[in-house]
Order: sequence, then structure tokens, then C-alpha cells
Amino acid sequence: MAQVSPKRRQELLDALRRGTVPAQSLDLLATGLDRFGATLDEELQRVAAGGAGFKAVRGEYGSGKTFFSRWLQERARKRGFATSEVQISETETPLHRLETVYRRLVERLATEELLAGALRHVIDGWLFALEQDVLAEGTVGEAQSEQLLARTQELLEKRLAGVARTAPSFAAALRAYREATAQGQRAIADGLLAWLAADPNVGAEVKRFARLKGDIDHFGALGFLEGLLVILRDSGRAGLVLVLDEVETLQRARSDVRDKALNALRQLLDEVDAGRFPGLYLVVTGTGAFFDGPQGVQRLAPLAQRLHVDFATEARFDNPRAVQIRLPGFDVGRLEQVGRRVRDLFADHCANGERVRRLCDDSYLSTLAGAVTGALGGKIGVAPRVFLKKLLGDVLDRVDQFDDFDPRQHYALTVNDTELTVQERRARQAQSPDDIELPP
Repeated sequence: MAQVSPKRRQELLDALRRGTVPAQSLDLLATGLDRFGATLDEELQRVAAGGAGFKAVRGEYGSGKTFFSRWLQERARKRGFATSEVQISETETPLHRLETVYRRLVERLATEELLAGALRHVIDGWLFALEQDVLAEGTVGEAQSEQLLARTQELLEKRLAGVARTAPSFAAALRAYREATAQGQRAIADGLLAWLAADPNVGAEVKRFARLKGDIDHFGALGFLEGLLVILRDSGRAGLVLVLDEVETLQRARSDVRDKALNALRQLLDEVDAGRFPGLYLVVTGTGAFFDGPQGVQRLAPLAQRLHVDFATEARFDNPRAVQIRLPGFDVGRLEQVGRRVRDLFADHCANGERVRRLCDDSYLSTLAGAVTGALGGKIGVAPRVFLKKLLGDVLDRVDQFDDFDPRQHYALTVNDTELTVQERRARQAQSPDDIELPP
């Protein structure tokens, strides 16, 4: 098993105990995703070279769409990308309000160094890179603070010339942030960062300092995204991987809201293809019903044409280079394989590792996987989260802590509705995949 630091190991195991997808070290758990790795790396490499990319990921509930997207994000961060994951929601993050999507993007902006809230880190790194470029010219010394500031501002203007044409307020806020930072006006600088993050509650004093007016709107958000990509590139980042997760929730929205959201998605794809966002790799996840059903992509013919992929052939012949890919469904074999990886990761770093492996051998993991699947009505697709939570919290922890605990004798699996998500409860009661519905 790959080396993992004690801190990351603890974070990963704690997340599984809580029944959530870990934020890091997902390669330790990934199964069935090898078929996508080489293609994704190639596409990320093209984006890092100044291109842009898009990928639609389809899978039913429990197929691991969130896991896949976070696995991809972690993979991208190791290659120098910044990443962000935005959960689409009709009430909190409607897709047709791109200013809200952009705000959530910035809130969740992550780098290899920081897993959230990385905007200040990115911008400060960009300004530092500008200063280093000025010093490398040899015409201004580090001690010449006024001249260094002036020359840095000139270089800033040059780098943002393209952005200023489409998003002048973004460039103006960056200029003012540089000035406020140089003058030690921390409150003003913080307010300008909030403005760059599309916060609608920035005070009048901050706006006056930068001569800003109004708030970012739907169309302005695209310019702000363009500016963010420039900063990422100039500060040495390979680009940005942006995941729009759970877009299938659009199917529950009012028809007018749904149509606006689908059109916003089409607009984004068109802008990516037109070359407006060099350095952007956009990923959208959704269920098969969203991509193929009458309440989803099929409502907008241009979008449906763009995303269409023929999935009539066997899944093993799916093309990972296609604009839309489908995730392989979970089966018992993959469930047991993940269980073995978690057990070994746990046993490698606990005091009673040998005892853990002996009492929780492959045979027991197979028995537990079968029991969890049976308790969920035979729906393997909804079993992984519950299985790993039970394995860690109910079995492995007890074997490690209690010398006389034997899971075959002292543990009987129970799965109550109160510990399941709404989707898992519906799946548990469903007679067919068509019965599984998302909550409104």
C-alpha cells in the first residue's frame, strides 16, 4: 500500500467513520477507476499547456460520482492545478445564477497547500511572482519600495489587459488590493478579497477605495472566472479543475428555472470551446436520467447534441476520451476490495494490527459485505458508505481496543433508517432503479 502520513491516514479513516467521502488520499481507496487515469492525465496536460477541457460524468446513486470527482481533484492538485467543487442546488447554488456559482467556487478553491479558502494564498503568490519578475529585470532593487510598487503595478496592468476588457472591476479590485496591502490597510484588503470572491456584502468604504460600483452579476461572473484563471497561470499553477456536482437536482426545479440553468451550462461549454477560459477543466456530474431523460439535458437540443454519447455497447468498451463517461457500478467484488484496503490501512498503523488481520480476514469481510448489502435490500450501489462506516466504527475499532472482542461472536449487523440518507432509504425500499428518486 502507498505511503500515507499519519495525519492523512487519520483524516481518511475519520471521514469513513462519519460516512463521508474523504478529502484526500483517495487513491488508497479507488477501485475500478484505472481505465480513466491515463486519459484524464492526458487531458489535464493539454489544459496545463494552455488549452481547456470538459467532461460529463454519469452514474446512478451510489456509483461513486462524488468519490470520482474528488479523486480527480486530488490527482489534479498533485499536478499543480487548483480545484473547486460546487454542489448545485436550486435554493443555495442555482446554476442559472453564475455569480453564485462563482462565489461558491472561490469559497471552495483548493490547492495542494490549502484544501479550502485558497484565494488569498493564490493572489498573494501571484503578486509575489510579479515582484520577482520586476526584480529579475535588474532595473529596480528590493529596497526601492516605491519604484518596486510602481513597476509591479505596470506589470499587473499588462498581465490583466485582456481581463480588463471584459471584467474591468476585477482588474480594478486587484490594483486596489495591491495598494491596500502595501499601505498596511488590512481591513480594506480583506474587503477587496471579498469583492473578488463576489461577496454581495462588501462595504461602501472598500468600494470607494477601489472606485468600484455595483455587484457582480451573471455575466460578470464569467469575466471574474477569466481573471482568476489568469492569476492561477501567472502564479505558476497549471490551471483550475472545476466540478459542478449533483446537477441532476435541476430536474426538480421549476421548468423556467431548469431551462435557464441548462442554458447557462450550454453557455459555459460554448465559452470553453471558444477558448475564453484557457486553463479550465470543467467537470459536470449527474445521473443517467439527467443526461437522457425529458426533464434534463434533453430539454435543450444544442446541449443534448453536445453531450450525446452512445452507451449501447458493453461498458468495458466505453471510450474514456468521450465527452461523457459512465462510472462502473459497484459490485460485491469491488466492495470487498475496498474493505481489504481499509482494513490493511487500519492494521498497518494500530497496536493490534496482527489481531485485526486475523479476526477480520478476507472471509469475514465478504460476510460483512454480504450482510450490509442484504440489509439494504440487495442494492449494492448504496452499500459502500454504510459498509465502510460499519467496518471501521463497529468492527475494526472494537477489535483494536478490546482484546476479547470477536466480531463473529459479538457483533450482529443492524442498519436503521435513521442512519441512512434519504436516497439510501428510498433505494433500500426500491424494487427497481427507476424507483430511486432524489429529494426535491
